[in-house]
Amino acid sequence: MTTLHCTHRDHSISTDIMEHPGIPTPWAGGCHITDPDGHTSRRLALPLECAFLADLEKAQHASLAHGKWLVDQKLDHGRSWH
Repeated sequence: MTTLHCTHRDHSISTDIMEHPGIPTPWAGGCHITDPDGHTSRRLALPLECAFLADLEKAQHASLAHGKWLVDQKLDHGRSWH
């Protein structure tokens, strides 16, 4: 499985998708965020209502979008993901 990466506002975001075979929506989206100081977050899962997706590519892209949103929340509103 390919891990997608992107940089958003000097933070590195990497997808961390978990497969749960045997269910209709087997891909659980999540990401890791590394800040400019090199600190990496724990796995940050997508919110429960959209955590499981049927398509791997959609799970990867949703995970990157969620990571970008979390970075924006931290920088713009002082919220933490740690």
